[in-house]
Amino acid sequence: MILPDCTLFPHGGLPLFIFEPRYRKMLEEALEGDCFFAIARRLGDEIGKPADYVAPVGTIGLVRASREQNDGTSQLLIHGVMRVRFTDWHTGYDYPFASIEPLISVFSPEEQANAAMKTLRGAVEDAISPLPQEVQDGVFSLLDRADEPALMTDIICQQFIHDPDLRQNLLEMDSVGDRITVLCEYLRKASLEAEG
Repeated sequence: MILPDCTLFPHGGLPLFIFEPRYRKMLEEALEGDCFFAIARRLGDEIGKPADYVAPVGTIGLVRASREQNDGTSQLLIHGVMRVRFTDWHTGYDYPFASIEPLISVFSPEEQANAAMKTLRGAVEDAISPLPQEVQDGVFSLLDRADEPALMTDIICQQFIHDPDLRQNLLEMDSVGDRITVLCEYLRKASLEAEG
């Protein structure tokens, strides 16, 4: 599914309203099959081939809930599962259809993973310190689910990063360490802006 300024991260949730006939067909086939489809960010007008206007990396999502309305439209919730690269776009389908390859996120060097997670968590703590305690507790309960750096970066990206270009850049970063560096800097600036 190609959407403007929309980036889904693994482990994130995305509510969708399906109304276009092509995506209604896509959803029907997904629900009859394995309940998976990809979310891709549209970068420009849909002119030419999808490779010309779609970001090269997106996320496979699992349909967690779907409710069809009387008019044939649907409300659904997608849960991000894995980054994928779109390798080929195919014609002859009622909706955008691409071949994909999985992109696996691994933090290296592994022995520094715990230190990296502590650093990132500290940046989050500083950024949300002005917020009410119940909000902070909710954020920390999410972060406590992360048992490795890639998962923690995805949770933070999904919850804290709202700029569409930065979200896409972070989704496309191969290095989890690079994602942590960018996130820490972003959160540090957010903390300074909140203070000033």
